[in-house]
Amino acid sequence: MSDGFFLLEELYEAQRAEGALAGGEFAAFTSRSPDKATENEDTVGWMPISNTVGVLVVADGAGGMPAGAHASKLAVRSLFETLLTSNHDTLLDAVIAGIGRANLDVIDEYGGAATTMTTLLVEDDTVRALQVGDSEALLTGQRGKLRYRTTPHSPTGYAIEAGYLDEYIALFHPERHLVSNFVGTIDMTIEVGPSVSMRPLDTLVVASDGLTDNLFRDEVIELARKGPLLEAREQLVGTAQERMLTPLSGCPSKPDDLSLVVFRRRRKSRR
Repeated sequence: MSDGFFLLEELYEAQRAEGALAGGEFAAFTSRSPDKATENEDTVGWMPISNTVGVLVVADGAGGMPAGAHASKLAVRSLFETLLTSNHDTLLDAVIAGIGRANLDVIDEYGGAATTMTTLLVEDDTVRALQVGDSEALLTGQRGKLRYRTTPHSPTGYAIEAGYLDEYIALFHPERHLVSNFVGTIDMTIEVGPSVSMRPLDTLVVASDGLTDNLFRDEVIELARKGPLLEAREQLVGTAQERMLTPLSGCPSKPDDLSLVVFRRRRKSRR
């Protein structure tokens, strides 16, 4: 196991981080909503386990509830602290246990607060998402083919998955803000996604709804897959922030805390 983990914890200023993780490179970002003076309720975290294994997390404290920022940070810390001391047989079991501990810790420490938490377990050439809430993750190939995405735990997310709503209508739906599953609630559930193969130069994105409520999914894919990783991060951040500040006809616009991690596998060297 790793001997450490990392969080972007600044509550009032935009924060960026980048580095090597799990046989690839990541670039992270978080900032509070441009229309508020209160603290950022999102938390971004990452934990290297070995040279080829790592964990990425985005948590979005529930707006309108007390201590949303504290709930998201506590949840991510509880998960990572569980991984540091875990004696589970597999890392997947340890992550599931860590999310369970995070749920109990948030209930005990901040009763009434809640947070989403989407956790990505990157192992060798695979990725698996464990999702609670509506912070989304997607995997795209180098040419823009959507290879995997999570389903938001929300009425509109389930309606899209069932074919009752298309993405365009859902982005403007009056109930878009509703979320049906949170860390910090007695009825929390963990959706354990499949293990999905990652090819060299595949790009993985996990983000709070500050990104996915302001960009269409195809836009996220196009901006994430192109160019160097740091440029991809800045394109995603810049486009989402511009939408928040300057609404355009036919485009979504919802000021919100914005957090994301972009991860890309390295190209395998040839001998």
